[in-house]
Order: sequence, then structure tokens, then C-alpha cells
Amino acid sequence: MQKVHQTRDVAYSPAQMYELVADIENYPKFLPWCAGARIRKREGPPEKQIVTADMIIAYTVFREKFTSRVTFDLAACTIDVAYVEGPFRNLVTRWRFEPLPGQGCRIHFDMEFEFRSFALHALMNAVFGKAFTRLMQAFIDRADALYGAPAVRAASE
Repeated sequence: MQKVHQTRDVAYSPAQMYELVADIENYPKFLPWCAGARIRKREGPPEKQIVTADMIIAYTVFREKFTSRVTFDLAACTIDVAYVEGPFRNLVTRWRFEPLPGQGCRIHFDMEFEFRSFALHALMNAVFGKAFTRLMQAFIDRADALYGAPAVRAASE
């Protein structure tokens, strides 16, 4: 199983970044390779909601739909994604938004994945490091577009 972790400091509040990542239905507007996203089902109150969502990923000749169960915890400022069905054997993602002294937040993004198909796993392993970094940057670029680019960007780790 492949595991990746990235931490970035940004000049946006934890609430701003949380809301941006929670806005699944707008992913096709800004996420690379996201050809579609929809919410199938919502359960619970907004501050502790569980959502079943579909996403279509398209990369070169690869086009796959997968379903995830997304758990939002507003108080903890976390978003956990558990795989339900699709081309993966396993997929677990966690976003955590930690406030920084002064202003801004530290984004912690973790992902564990394994594809069912050995060929697909080999293909994606070759590009996944760059794709993971590009994914995080897409969310930061979206924050810049929605909230206005900060005059001075917080340092990255």
C-alpha cells in the first residue's frame, strides 16, 4: 500500500480551508483530473455530517468512478474519506486544519491507497508523487481565487 503525507502552511483560516475541501461538488472546477463529482447522500447535522460521494477521475486513457464515505467534523476541523467502491483495493484520506499563531493554518493531508489492478497501480505509482503535490496546490490556488491571494504567503514545509 502506498502512503503519502504533505503539510503546508497557508495564510487562510482553518475554517476557510475546511469549507473549501468540504465543497466536493465544485471539485471539477479546479481539481486536475476530476471529471465529475456528486453527493449521493447526506446524513447528520452540518457540523458532524457524513456524506456518500462519487468522483470521476480521468487521466490519459484512465477514467474511473469511485465512491467514498466522507466524514466531516467541524469542531475538530478534520475531513476523513473512506473508500466504498471503485478501482481501489483501499483508499483512506485525511485532511486536518490546524490554526497557526497569528493567522493562517497548517494543512495536514494524508492518503493511503492501493489499486485493485497491478497494472493500474504501477502506472499511477509512477506519477502519483507529482499528482499528490499538484492536488494540494490546486486547493491552495482555489483558496487564492475565492478568498484573494494573501500579500505574503505563509512558509511551506
